[in-house]
This record gives sequence, C-alpha cells and structure tokens, in this order.
Amino acid sequence: MSVRVGTVPEIRRSGVGVVKVSTWRVGTPERQRATVEAIRAAWSARDWPDGGLLSYSVLVGEDGRTLLHYSQWRDEAAYQDFFRTGRDARNAEIDAAVPGIERLGLGSYELYRSGEPAEGDTCVPGCVVIVDAEFDGPDPARQREWTDAVFAALDNDPYERSAGIAAHFHTSTDGRRVLNYAEWENAEGHIEALNAPGDGVGSSTEQWEKVRNFPGLVGGEVKRYAPAISLSAG
Repeated sequence: MSVRVGTVPEIRRSGVGVVKVSTWRVGTPERQRATVEAIRAAWSARDWPDGGLLSYSVLVGEDGRTLLHYSQWRDEAAYQDFFRTGRDARNAEIDAAVPGIERLGLGSYELYRSGEPAEGDTCVPGCVVIVDAEFDGPDPARQREWTDAVFAALDNDPYERSAGIAAHFHTSTDGRRVLNYAEWENAEGHIEALNAPGDGVGSSTEQWEKVRNFPGLVGGEVKRYAPAISLSAG
C-alpha cells in the first residue's frame, strides 16, 4: 500500500466508476490528528481491498472539527463488497483509538467535468474547497446544466489573480447534488479571491446571477480542507 502524506488524490484517475464522499465529525484539532493517524494505522495493518478500491484520501477541515473522506472505486459493486467484508474491522479499530466519532453520511458521485490548470502550471494544492449544491429533486440533466453554467461564469469572471488550480465537478448518483472539489494553492488565496473588493470570484455578473438563481437550487455550502493522507494500492 502506498501512503502519501499531505497530498491530494488524482481526481481524474482512469478506471473510476463511482466516488464516495463522507464527513466525520471528531470535535477538536487534536482529535482530527489522532483520527488521521488511527486511519493510517488501521489501513496499513491490512491488505489493500482486492481490485475495486483505487484510492482513499482524508482531508482535515479548517473548522478544527471535521474530516472529509474521498474514495475512488471501480464500480458500486466493489464498494458494496468492501462494505460487507472490510469496512467494519477498520472502523472498529479507529473507533477504539478515537472514541465518539460521528459519521455524518455518505454520498455517491460520478465525475462530470473538470477545469484543469494551465499547461505548465506546477502549483501544488495546499487547500481543497468543497462546494456542495443541493437541488429540490432528482434531475441529472439539471445537475449538468448548473455545472455548465458555473463554468460559463468562471470563464467570464473579472477576477484574474486567482490562486485556484483546478475544479472538479461531481454529480451525485441520486440526481440531487453537485459537489465541486476545487484545488487551491492555499486557503489564503481562496479567501482573497472571495473578498477582493468589487471584483472577487462570484461577483454580480449576469452569469453568476444565473448560477445563484438556477431553478430548483435549494441550498449549498462552502468548506475548506487541508490534505492529510492519500492511500492507494502498491
């Protein structure tokens, strides 16, 4: 098993059929660090799940209380096989090391569209911004149309000093959510981009108004994370 510390997963890895995203609430920065170490220990002590799991990454919430889990699977059947045979033992070991972890649900996604860095850009992501958009009912076409509207807004955004590296838009398999996994050089760059006076990212352009007032959009949130560990076979 390969363990990489402080790095992000390869979002556009080939062979990924489904992505699982979940959040754990652990309470404090000290418990965040302890849980990451417990995850590393529990996974290192066992064989990598045969064939179906391509990568598993954990990110630390800026809020000091949460962890984001991002895993890439060959298909849903591979995840269900792991759920039946491999998940409980790992979670039991993690819970023994850090009691009281709250698991806040699991979402299933497919990567729909990515905005990649410019050719020759070698910036290393130090911050991941998760933008979670929710709609009032299942509609795969609407998920894609909203995502395309975001790309149109970004293409016409007046802010040009962005420290953003790449944006990866995932559509939930239940048709109700879009998750943008956005890589930034650092959290400060994202904060500066949002707060730039008058012309920050997401300013009141016609394109951004269309994104914000898209029919059926009922909620959304933005959270920042730092890379912790990324695990893969080999």
